[in-house]
Amino acid sequence: MNISPSELILGGQKSGKSARAENIARHWLAQDLTRRAVLIATAQAWDDEMTQRIQRHQQDRALRVPGLATREEPLYLAHALRECSQANTLVVIDCMTLWLTNFLMPAEPAFNAKLGMDAFDQQAKDLIAAITQAKGPVVLVSNEIGLGVIPLGAQVRQFVDRLGGLNQALAAACQRVTLMSAGLPLTLKEPHEI
Repeated sequence: MNISPSELILGGQKSGKSARAENIARHWLAQDLTRRAVLIATAQAWDDEMTQRIQRHQQDRALRVPGLATREEPLYLAHALRECSQANTLVVIDCMTLWLTNFLMPAEPAFNAKLGMDAFDQQAKDLIAAITQAKGPVVLVSNEIGLGVIPLGAQVRQFVDRLGGLNQALAAACQRVTLMSAGLPLTLKEPHEI
């Protein structure tokens, strides 16, 4: 498996996006004992079901990729990426969809005052810069939700539009883009040969 300096993995629910990211991390770690891998998780546990889901994901991931450390960061991804990025460290960010949700539809009302689309736009620009400046490989996971019917409701349409724009910006910044469907990867963009 060739590991690109940066890869965006897109797909629908349960399409195999996170599994691909974990396989990349597992392969990275297996190549050299001095290598590290860190997963930056954007999910927040706002209720009991989400708390249980996060715990289950952490336990399962620890079994599948024992060397993959986890760092939780729901908002400031550029800062977290810069802190974690080293030449011997692969960074996985999972997932961009929840990251956008944290800004656009925060579950905690107190967050509404300090978050919003202006804050998100600045954070997205900072993240793009951090990806292009990363010292080691970066893998990003995001949902492709624009393949279905046009959603009813202004808030949902805004979310679909914003995620589509974010995915396009990330795809332009990343050297490889992979679309997952039924657990199978389709390469949309390959790194340029020098």
